Amino acid sequence: MSSAGAIHRLVVFGDACESGTLGMEAKRRMRAAMYEAFGEAYASVGVEPGTVHQEDRGDGILGALRPDVPPTLMVGRWVDTLYESLREHNQGRERPLRLRVGMNAGLVLDDGRGLVGRAVDLACRLCDSPVAKRIMATAQDADLLVVVSGWLYDNVVSEGGRYVEPGHYRPARVRTKETDETAWFHVPRRPAPPLLADDAADGDASGNASGKKGGALPGGGGPRRGDGPPPPTAAPVRTYHAGGDLQVFEGNTIHGGLTGIRKDSRGRDGDGA
Repeated sequence: MSSAGAIHRLVVFGDACESGTLGMEAKRRMRAAMYEAFGEAYASVGVEPGTVHQEDRGDGILGALRPDVPPTLMVGRWVDTLYESLREHNQGRERPLRLRVGMNAGLVLDDGRGLVGRAVDLACRLCDSPVAKRIMATAQDADLLVVVSGWLYDNVVSEGGRYVEPGHYRPARVRTKETDETAWFHVPRRPAPPLLADDAADGDASGNASGKKGGALPGGGGPRRGDGPPPPTAAPVRTYHAGGDLQVFEGNTIHGGLTGIRKDSRGRDGDGA
């Protein structure tokens, strides 16, 4: 298929957590609440009904914004309004509506049947990634998880702005199908999402990792950009007593003439070897 006619658009894919456990009536209510929350979020950034391309995905919604919608509004006010809408809806409910949202930007083609493009594929895969699902399974009280592509984080989120919290995002590697990307994860109103150390280690741009293998990172966060490498661990110091010809013994280097090294008869660590 030719890419002629494709334009650069911001793509949003939202998916409801654990929707497969709901009965028919509960699904109907869930879908109504999801569309209402998305509609309120779009209205908050001046996107009127009918001006955003939306496709129903059963327990999810795929959307593409007009090219003139500032992406900073989408990662800022739009995310904040969506979170507040979900929080209000979920108060006092036994089965809250919890969403994972993937966001990306790139060339998108509307072929008359739907949206086509790698930007669309990646937004959907970030949302449905194993890392995203693990985060929401761990943070059962979280109403919303936002996952943005590396491009969107570097070019939009990292610049900050009103309602934008770049320091509260954490990177993790997403490997699924043909996708191998570093994405950035954010749970609104929290300093960091509960990434596992295994997830965050590959995603950290500086190559650092925190925490023990397989465990949650301290404070629910991952390594931060700009962190330096950990300080080297000092090797244990051992002291030897040498014969008269030995002048200096430093670290692993012997200076001077050596006639022999004897082990101290006291045998204490630090006084002998």
